Amino acid sequence: MSDRNAQLMVDGNVYTLPVIESTTGERAIDIRSLLRETGLITLDSGFMNTGSCQSQITYLDGEQGILRYRGYDIADLAARCQFIEVAYLLLNGELPNAEELLQFRNDMTRYALLHEDMIHFFDHFPPNASPMSILSTMVGTLHDFYPEMDLDEDPYGGITTTTARLLSKIRTIAAFSYKKNMGQPLVYPRADLSYCANFLHMIFDRPNIPYEIDPVMVSALNKLLILHADHEQNCSTSTVRLVGSSGVRLYPSISAGISALWGPLHGGANAAVMRMLEKIEADGRNYDKYLEMAKDPEGSFRLSGFGHRVYKTYDPRAAIIKQACHDVLGSLKIADPLLEVALELEARVSGDDYFRERNLYPNVDFYSGIIYRAIGIPTNMFTVMFALGRLPGWIAHWQEMNLDKDSSRIGRPRQVYTGIVSRPFTELEER
Repeated sequence: MSDRNAQLMVDGNVYTLPVIESTTGERAIDIRSLLRETGLITLDSGFMNTGSCQSQITYLDGEQGILRYRGYDIADLAARCQFIEVAYLLLNGELPNAEELLQFRNDMTRYALLHEDMIHFFDHFPPNASPMSILSTMVGTLHDFYPEMDLDEDPYGGITTTTARLLSKIRTIAAFSYKKNMGQPLVYPRADLSYCANFLHMIFDRPNIPYEIDPVMVSALNKLLILHADHEQNCSTSTVRLVGSSGVRLYPSISAGISALWGPLHGGANAAVMRMLEKIEADGRNYDKYLEMAKDPEGSFRLSGFGHRVYKTYDPRAAIIKQACHDVLGSLKIADPLLEVALELEARVSGDDYFRERNLYPNVDFYSGIIYRAIGIPTNMFTVMFALGRLPGWIAHWQEMNLDKDSSRIGRPRQVYTGIVSRPFTELEER
């Protein structure tokens, strides 16, 4: 807490507002008493300048390109951890020791199956149902099939039956949604496989073509999930917190977060990148044409995968995924023309003053789709993969919000009304 204050002058009156300082030196003006003391509210469309909470989970510095989970640099975690270790870290605040990791692995195995009655639900989605629609619906339904979640002695205390069950079952739901979309029989999880290997087994194994687990694929998926595990107060995380602030339990809150992630401006961005790269490839790799289109202020075309709401430099996750692209495709001996297009497009954008002045660097979405494509995951599953990775962060924020007496107050933004103030009612026959 800083001993500094800010002063606000309105109509000749001076109001003193406390300044709160974070552990990294970032400062914020505390306006929680503003309405009470001045009768005024603030207007901040998109909440670009508004801190909705105080959090100890993820640190993000957009100017320096820094991303840390619980103090650990994202590059270290991506290079040296398994996804479930990072999930444990986000939920418990510390990386697990060997015994704790073994227990967590056992939990993932124990809770991997779905209630058999839930499986019948998949039969009633239309054949072309979006995997994200299925995922959101099924996660919300978990609350009805596992009502004992309300009996958790400490529902906000890190790894609980509820959190472990959700982390394990969402992987099964995601795999089943893929199988439903493909018209293939469901494949059940195996007890002898790791978290990521199990997921690949469930989506790719078929009765007539058994799937062989490839360590390269498993490692790539593990890295991608870690890189997506949390990202501070983004749209979907804020949604989980806002919905959770009404007192609703974990599963419905996560279902709402999945729906928020579904949007093309959030979790659907990497699919948009792939469509853009395919379009450039099909157009004879006419890079200049698309760069000029992106510069046209009157045009609707934008370079997908470049720029970020927070990062004003190279997204640290993008740098890791870019290297992973080379590693994965090299190991698998895959020559993907879209990677060539992506590399050349990045080179041209980085050498253009127009884009540099606007801080348009590759973000996490620019290269991730190429790895998913190499693994064999179709474009309509990309956002589902994002949700699998982001789940630990969502749960951690939901728990933190419920433990914080200030953050747990029901969210209720204000507005600046600009409509008609008052007018007399007109009877129907006189309109």
